[in-house]
This record gives sequence, C-alpha cells and structure tokens, in this order.
Amino acid sequence: MTHRIIEDVTEKIRQRSLDTRARYLSQMEDAAQQGPVRTALSCTNLAHDYASASDDEKMILTSSSRGANVAIINAYNDVLSAHAPYRHYPEKLKTYLAEKHHVAQVAGGVPAMCDGVTQGQTGMEMSLFSRDVIAMSTAVALSHQVFDGSLMLGICDKIVPGLLMAALRFGHLPAVFVPSGPMHSGISNSDKAKTRQAYARGDVGEAELLKSEMGSYHSEGTCTFYGTANSNQMLMEIMGLQLPGSSFVSPNGPLRDALTRAAAHQLAEITALEPGYMPIARIVDEKVMVNAMVGLLATGGSTNHSIHLVAIARMAGIVIDWQDMAELSDVVPLLTRMYPNGSADVNAFEVAGGMPFLIRELLDAGLLHEDVNTILGEGLRQWCRKPVLDASGELAWTNVAAESADLSVLAPAHAPFLREGGMKLVSGNLGRAVMKVSAVPDDRWVIEAPARVFLDQQEVLAAYQAGELNQDVIVVVKGQGPRANGMPELHQLTPALTNLQEAGYRVALVTDGRLSGASGKVPAAIHLSPEALADGPLHYVEDGDIILLDGHAGTLEVATEGFENRLKETREALDVSASSHGVGRELFAGFRTLAGPADEGAISLGGV
Repeated sequence: MTHRIIEDVTEKIRQRSLDTRARYLSQMEDAAQQGPVRTALSCTNLAHDYASASDDEKMILTSSSRGANVAIINAYNDVLSAHAPYRHYPEKLKTYLAEKHHVAQVAGGVPAMCDGVTQGQTGMEMSLFSRDVIAMSTAVALSHQVFDGSLMLGICDKIVPGLLMAALRFGHLPAVFVPSGPMHSGISNSDKAKTRQAYARGDVGEAELLKSEMGSYHSEGTCTFYGTANSNQMLMEIMGLQLPGSSFVSPNGPLRDALTRAAAHQLAEITALEPGYMPIARIVDEKVMVNAMVGLLATGGSTNHSIHLVAIARMAGIVIDWQDMAELSDVVPLLTRMYPNGSADVNAFEVAGGMPFLIRELLDAGLLHEDVNTILGEGLRQWCRKPVLDASGELAWTNVAAESADLSVLAPAHAPFLREGGMKLVSGNLGRAVMKVSAVPDDRWVIEAPARVFLDQQEVLAAYQAGELNQDVIVVVKGQGPRANGMPELHQLTPALTNLQEAGYRVALVTDGRLSGASGKVPAAIHLSPEALADGPLHYVEDGDIILLDGHAGTLEVATEGFENRLKETREALDVSASSHGVGRELFAGFRTLAGPADEGAISLGGV
C-alpha cells in the first residue's frame, strides 16, 4: 500500500496541474494522431533525409512495411569523461537497430558542458542556461519530423535535464536514455577532499593538488562521487526511462555493450509502428514526478535537481513546488551514504545492491508509485532486477539480493541512515531556499550567527585567506541568481567553509546562487528566491545582521530588529554588469532577462 503522504502529495500536484496537464496531453494526442510525420512529407523532403543513408537503410525507409527511423541525440565530446564513450555509440546503435530492420540517424549533437572544468571560472555563469540551450538544440534536431522515437545519449549535470525537457515537448514520441557508466574508482573521495582543504589552508601546493585531482578523475566514465551527473542516472532509472540496473555499469565492457544493444531494441518495440506504443508523454506523469522526488530524497541527491525537476515537470504540464519536496522529505528515509554524504562512491553503491535494491526497498515501504508506465510497459517492479550476462553471454535480469552487501553504503528502508530525506525547504523573511542536510552533522542543522555579505565567491575566499572569517559567521553571497549572472555553482567555497567548521566555528552559507551537486558538510541555504537582483529581501542584508538557519524547523530568518522596515526602502539595484560580457556571456543576455525564479525551475524558455 502506498504511503498516505505519497498519495496526498501526488493528489495535490494533480489538482494543481489539472489545466496545464490537460492542455499538454491534448497537444501530444494531436501530434500522435498524425502518426509518423514522415509518411506525410513530400518526396523532396524525404529525399533530403535519405540522401546520405546506405542502400540497405534506404530500402528499409522506403519499403511499404517501413521500419522505425530512430533519432540519436548525442552529447558526445572529449571534455566530459562521462561522455567520451559516446564517441562509438552512434555506429553501435545503428548496427543494433539494423538487427531488427530499423534505421537510426544522428539527428543532432547538443552542447555538453563540464561543470568540473568550469567550476569557479567565468564559464560557470553559462552552465545553468546550457540546460535550456540543450533543450532547444534537441528540439531543432527532432523538428525534422522524420523520426519514430529517440535514443538520448547524455549523462552529466545539465545535459540529461535538457534532453528530457525537449523529449517531453515531443511527448508523442518514445524516448529511451542510454547511459555509458562510471569510471573505475580512483583515490578515495575523502582523501581528495582533505587535499582540497589543505590547499585552501596553504598547506600544499598546486602540484600536489593536481596529482590528487587526477588520481580521482582519471579515465573515461562518469565521475564517481554522487553529484548531479549520478543523480541524473538514478532519476532516469526510477522514472522508468532507462533500462533496469543500467546506470552504474562501467563503460566499454560486454555487459555495458549488451545494455546498449537492449536499449536500442527496446526503443524500437515502443514506437507507434508497434502494438506496445509507449510515448514519453504517457510515462512522465504526476506519479512519476513524485517517484523522482522520492528517489532524490532517499539518496541525498544533488540540490541542483530541486531546480531541474521543477523545470522538467513543467514541460509535461505538471506543476510541482519545493513544498512538495519538503512534505515528502518528512517521510522518505535516507538509504544511501555516498560522497559527499559518506565516504563511498557509486561503484560501492552498485556492488552493495545499487538501484534495484533501492527501488525494491522504497516500493516495499510504500514510498514509490508502482503502477506507472515505463519504457518496458506498466509497472516499476521490473526495476528491482539486476542485469547480468548468462552462460551464453546473453543479457538477462536477476532479482537483487535480499540484503545489502554493504550496510555502510546502502541501507534497508527499516533501518535507514536518517528517518528523513536528504533535503529541506527553509523559509522566512528572506524568502524560500533549499537546504541539503544529508551530509550535515546533526549539531549543525541550526546555526544563528552574524552575517558577512559578499558579491562573489572570490571576495569570500579573500576574506578567508585574510583570517576575517575566523568566527561564528553566516556567509551571505548575493547577486548569484539566474537573472543576475546565470546562477553559477559556488563550489569553490566548500573547502574554506569546511575548514572553518572543523576549526570549531559555527558556519553556514546563504545565497541566491547554487552550491553544487557535491555540496556536503557545511549547512547552506541555497537557491534563495526571490533573488537579490529581483529586489528580494537578500538584497537588504548587511554585515552584522543576525541570521537564523534552522533545518529542523525549516526556518530562514534575519533576526535583526527593524529588518522588515528596511525592506520598505528603495535601494539601487545590484551592479551585475561584470557578468554581461566575456567568454560569450554577452550571447546569453536574453536568457538572463527571461530567466524565472529558482523555485519555478529557473526556466528561460518561452511558451511552456
């Protein structure tokens, strides 16, 4: 039986979304009624599409019993280690589909930005907007209207949300996400973090820091800590958009190849040409979005998804709110300990039982909707199985073990690491913000201290180096919202703030910016809405103001007497002109102007 709170939140979302969801489904039904659009295209249109196809492919595309024409949307580049394996995927996928007499075409490539490369750099100010660029790029690729479905090749931070947002706008088509898997484990994440902190203190130099970082990020595959990229993979599985157990199988092995082949074959089975037609609009509904939020909370996943899930849902006509996540967090237990919420990585999580174990535990506890559509048809229970190669080398699925293989990494629902989920909504006279608590020590959930106000993270680091932050302090960084500068992650602050906390000071961060999918031990109220540039209350915070951040009570308040009167003043807007040009930022001026607030998904796209 599904937990009452899960049902209640789902029903509230359904009621809130009645009009927008009905309009969306009507649009998708109209598109589906047209059937495969290529059958109605002119001969000239079709000839252009078929021109570069092989003779065999042309025969399939032009025959009276046409096979499916599958779009490959590829986020391959060499900069992202996670995406490097995709170099060979298009040809593999074409071969796998040809086995079933179908055709695949690379419909488009989308930009794929590595937040690890741009972290703390100017390019990070374009990171969030790259999600919407990816959505638009995917829409351009699919706008040729010659496809029966799509295979989405993307893994990392903004790429999967962008691909999914576009797939939902072409919701009459089926879509299957195809991962490539994590790199093998390098040095431990705790050792990496210690070296970063030592560098922030000045105890080690760049050579030692670079050696440490390259020992962690060392080969093809997804980075192994549990940040936004691996949270993406968890979400695609728990939403039924990726094959069971396929997220965390390493690249370039026979099992990974078998899963890639199966993904291609499965996509062909659910196009409108087949009786098992399952467009993505029928999969991603209110129940599936609640399942996604539950998965995020149960794993202590990336805070970035408190923004992305809102944006994804709106593409399907579904309106979710941070309050929904807060109510779910009260009943969803934390079942994993992966860095930064623990010392283990996703490879250890996979060995312990991985996604099949997690999904089974949540289903058995009534914390997931089981009666949902997936790329395999109806029912999420199919995702409680692990992929293996049988004696003949063929792909098979087996039931996951009854017990976790490592209780320090993956816990059963009856004995979780925390009784509450990994994320909290905090609100008060500063607005609303998200607080990730899964890695924060219990005695740090409540912080009350004077504010030090900064306009960027470099100012914070300079103050830290000068010893000005050696006190109980709440570091306020404003002017970091979507409209100000694209809402960059402020991950560079983590080592310095962690050092202050470990020195015994009570420290927290409050910002209208993002922190990181790898945010950890320091309490932080992030994504604060409304942002300072939009004349949000954060704009009026001054040095010395007493701020209370309470993760238990869900409170974020300026306790300084007379603060409310200060909000009635007229203040000059923040000067964000430094973010208006350089490294291509001038090309994104329209995105900054159109960007909505973080709690509405920070969407800069129109018409949805």
